[in-house]
Amino acid sequence: MSRFYIEDDSRSHSSNSNESSDDELPYPAPLPRSAFLAPDFTPSSYLSTLHNRHQTLEDLRAELRARSQLLSRELLDLVNANYQDFLGLGRSLKGGDERVEEVRVGLLGFRKEVEGLRDLVAEREIEVQRLVGERRRIGSMVAVGRRLVEFEGRLKGLEEGLVIETTGKERVVNGDGEEEDVSDSEESDEEDEDEDEGALGVPIAKLRRNVLQYRVVQELEKGLGEHPFVAAQMPRMMKVRNTLLLDLSTALQQAKAAGSAGADRVMKVMKIYADMDESAEVVKVLKSLKT
Repeated sequence: MSRFYIEDDSRSHSSNSNESSDDELPYPAPLPRSAFLAPDFTPSSYLSTLHNRHQTLEDLRAELRARSQLLSRELLDLVNANYQDFLGLGRSLKGGDERVEEVRVGLLGFRKEVEGLRDLVAEREIEVQRLVGERRRIGSMVAVGRRLVEFEGRLKGLEEGLVIETTGKERVVNGDGEEEDVSDSEESDEEDEDEDEGALGVPIAKLRRNVLQYRVVQELEKGLGEHPFVAAQMPRMMKVRNTLLLDLSTALQQAKAAGSAGADRVMKVMKIYADMDESAEVVKVLKSLKT
């Protein structure tokens, strides 16, 4: 076997200066067994750690072959020493195929049950989604119904406030050109006497309140879209609009006729026209008054 050089620099320097003492150099220490037992052991990484091991490649191969032979002998000795135990292990495994088959059949049955449960869960999921969609649809219909009820209620209240014929009451025009309810003429007269503006016709507050209610009904109508019930109420909406415009026109004519005393009332009536988004109508009324 070839000689090797130890790692110590002083010894290496001494070996260079005294080559005649090569025969007295020691052999390298055997490779430790623990190095081969590392969980992450790989031959390439282990060999890379031997770069400082002064040993020829042939000597290293010889040592590894010797180590392999030693391990083979140890394994053989282990098998011989536990031969009876190995035979007992073989006998204990006899009939294992039947047990494996039983386990396999059990696993197949379990998988079938799991697949059945999975299909059942998928069906329930579809059913839940359908019911949730149905609930949302019904909720949407209920919301639309509530808006329809509100629309009808507000429209009816507006008609009653304007005393339109559809409510079963009759509107007539008095001597001043103002419309009034025949059945409630006495009560209306009493209310007008309490108003400061009673001499000029319908109070501004009442006109403004009616127009505000009309705008609310319009917003409800837009929110409901092209609903059949809303479409059927369009004649009523048109009659309410015309009645409001008639009341505003009458109030504007009376305010203009009052001269300077009604100037402030004229501006208020024109503001109500603007709130009703009927500015074009007030222009027409003013033009008709000038002519």
